[in-house]
Amino acid sequence: KIPFYLYPFLDTTSESRPFEYLRLTSLGVIGALVKADDTDVIRVLLPTQIIQRCLRAMQMGSELSKTVATFILRRCLLDNLGLSYICTTPELFFAVVRVLGNMVGALAEQPSSSLLKHIIRCYLRLSYNRRACDVLRTHLPLILRDTTFSSRLSEDRVTKKWLQQLLHNVGNRRI
Repeated sequence: KIPFYLYPFLDTTSESRPFEYLRLTSLGVIGALVKADDTDVIRVLLPTQIIQRCLRAMQMGSELSKTVATFILRRCLLDNLGLSYICTTPELFFAVVRVLGNMVGALAEQPSSSLLKHIIRCYLRLSYNRRACDVLRTHLPLILRDTTFSSRLSEDRVTKKWLQQLLHNVGNRRI
């Protein structure tokens, strides 16, 4: 239960450097926990609103905080329990889709390959849920469907393959 002591640092809305370092360090500890591929870790974290806390960090943190928070979201989605949890509550699901969409839009102006990779993987995993996939058909950002990220993805074959699978899953043609 040590991560629970870190939540106040994730809950802060201050964007000052000291608080950003605390946010990043707290995310790093939680990121290390979810990296273990243990459903028990996900089962303990989900009811504590870790997803909402990550979404907040994804909206207001530095690029590194956004990347770590998106990694945590990704790891939660990769677990069947986490995917089900996020897709069962419409408010949470649409919050995730909205934040991911905003981040994709921001990446068009300030590129980050690692952040793009985590975002695409989150969308791909969401597309494995039937209801979520139906929603993604209309809510997937257009710039993921066009050639905006083609030059960045040409160097990363794995992420390019994930994007192609995502577009296939939601019924779009390959880029």
